[in-house]
Amino acid sequence: MVDFARVQKELQECSRDIERSGIKVVPKSDANLACLLGTIPGPIGTPYEGGTFQIDISLPDAYPFEPPKMQFTTKVWHPNISSQSGAICLDILKDQWSPALTLKTALLSVQALLSAPQPDDPQDAVVAQQYLRDYQTFVGTARYWTESFAKSSSIGIDEKVKRLVEMGFPEGRARSALETVGGDENLALETLCSG
Repeated sequence: MVDFARVQKELQECSRDIERSGIKVVPKSDANLACLLGTIPGPIGTPYEGGTFQIDISLPDAYPFEPPKMQFTTKVWHPNISSQSGAICLDILKDQWSPALTLKTALLSVQALLSAPQPDDPQDAVVAQQYLRDYQTFVGTARYWTESFAKSSSIGIDEKVKRLVEMGFPEGRARSALETVGGDENLALETLCSG
């Protein structure tokens, strides 16, 4: 059974330190402390700088003796994070987990992973190949994805829907196409045109 007293304490620790670390963890609902939403800022000096990344956290029944399950909900271009599912390849989320670690230390480790990719142990082979073979293109793509998906200043979904409607697509279809492709206007347009 999840140790909810510990989870409560961890959430309080995170909220006390949010100004310094920028790391936030909140329950998705008051009724369930096993489903959480983590937020980390993109590390300075990386293509992720300026972005805010959301991470879905679900706690297994044996937490803290088993690692939390973490997955990016913000799309991110990184060798150790699946560009499709958001799955994270990080040892402390698997066999190197220890009950001494907390949600905050796990999120700090994920943030550190953004700063120091491990392309030799990839979660996303395509991204890892690009990182190793064409680093400049990798950086450009990672920065573009950060701009597109991790910055609140990027164009809102309503603005994108409006533009697609102006192209002659029905509002409902435009909105659902954008949601299906994570807000990528070009992919939404391709979806609408092929549908």
